[in-house]
Amino acid sequence: MSDAVRRTAVVALGGNALSPPGERSTIADQFRHTRESLGPIVDLAAEGWNLCIVHGNGPQVGFILLRSEHSRGILHQVPLDSIVADTQGALGYQIQQALQNEFHRRRLKKSVVTVVTQTLVNRDDAAFASPGKPIGEFYTREQAEDRMRVEKWTMIEDAGRGWRRVVASPRPIRIVEERAIKTLLREDFVVITVGGGGIPVVADEQGNLQGVPAVIDKDFASSLLATLVRADVFMITTAVDRVALNWGKPNQEWLSSVSLARAKEYLAEGTHFAQGSMAPKIESCIQFLEHGGGEAIITSPERAQDALARRAGTRLVA
Repeated sequence: MSDAVRRTAVVALGGNALSPPGERSTIADQFRHTRESLGPIVDLAAEGWNLCIVHGNGPQVGFILLRSEHSRGILHQVPLDSIVADTQGALGYQIQQALQNEFHRRRLKKSVVTVVTQTLVNRDDAAFASPGKPIGEFYTREQAEDRMRVEKWTMIEDAGRGWRRVVASPRPIRIVEERAIKTLLREDFVVITVGGGGIPVVADEQGNLQGVPAVIDKDFASSLLATLVRADVFMITTAVDRVALNWGKPNQEWLSSVSLARAKEYLAEGTHFAQGSMAPKIESCIQFLEHGGGEAIITSPERAQDALARRAGTRLVA
């Protein structure tokens, strides 16, 4: 791909790609999973794509919360915005090093940088009045009542598995480090940014920023990023190669290409895509297309290159 036709892709990696479900991954395990998941990303860089990489952080946030829980009374508790910042740095380091080593092995003259990123949310977002995003460990009713009384947490009973803390998940409205990200892209850096949806911050009347206890949906933040950098392609990677209607049912139907209008219809029906799973991914793709984006893709990490070549994945087009 020549400089004259260089295209930009924003690729959103799920946190489970770096720490698979059901595994209490060590740091060495996370490095290994990171290396295994990034081969197709290196292929895209080798083809000349400008790349922004966003990663999830759900499992890693859970690990830090568990450490904090076990050290209660010995060490200070870590605020949620700081936990997101911690995971941005640690996971950014892992992805950055894995890419650098693979670029070196392939003799590609590419540089990688991680930007610790703040994402502005509205302090009046309705999500703050009704927290609904579960995080961290499961507790008994007695433990939950203690946390609600002492820590002032909001907690819910989660599908018969125990009680969990829930926090706000407000919509992102601005990426604070937007100018730095755009500058780095222009200078041909692979940019790792908006990790975990970004560190949630609000602004006062003077424009001063302050972190808030919230978790921003990584897919919505990635969609905003893709719009801001005018990405040609917005790609969300997940556990499946393609999106399906009627998932897990006898009449399940895989989708290879969906128009914007049809995607909105499927989402509005409310029966095809699970909340907290595929629904926000579809909604994020719709948001990107409605703001002038050209193409959104949902696929598995290992099929990223095939999806760009239309041999895999689900394409959503305006």
